Amino acid sequence: MTALPPPGSSFDETFLADLPYSPEVLFFDRILEIDAEKSLVRCRMPTDVPLPLTTSQRAHPLRHPQHVAGAVMVHATGMLGFVHAYYLLGVRHADGWIGYGTHIHRVVFRKLVAPGSPIEATCIATRKRIGKTRHILRYSFEFRHEGAICYEGDQSAVWINTVAEGTPAESAAAGLDPTSVG
Repeated sequence: MTALPPPGSSFDETFLADLPYSPEVLFFDRILEIDAEKSLVRCRMPTDVPLPLTTSQRAHPLRHPQHVAGAVMVHATGMLGFVHAYYLLGVRHADGWIGYGTHIHRVVFRKLVAPGSPIEATCIATRKRIGKTRHILRYSFEFRHEGAICYEGDQSAVWINTVAEGTPAESAAAGLDPTSVG
């Protein structure tokens, strides 16, 4: 297992090289906290940088104020899940592991986030079924902006080691059954 980075660390090149997406859509720039005992990761998400969809909004100060797009926040939960899996489960994309969100059980957008100050995003694994080639996790997400909750999520994901299963990722992910653990 990789040594946990200290609070306030940037993501290192090894982590960035292992991302299943280009680093520009990681959306986080700092690790604020990793607590293995609590199964928790917390990262900083700048909002004063160009963000997909957000920069494409046809904003109006009254009818449609510019805000961090909800789709960006949903994608950020997947990236935060990857941070969790990488540091707390030892999952490596380079070793054949890939994760997919399977269920959004509950999501609440609590407030519009105007671009400017960062979001503090927390992910806690609330349930884990760890197998040899599949891990099923349920996550609780809480995003805070200027001290107030702006996003809450209760979501599930599966992590599949496609190399160990000998199955292409698209076949392994088809008809995902969150109850099956290999």
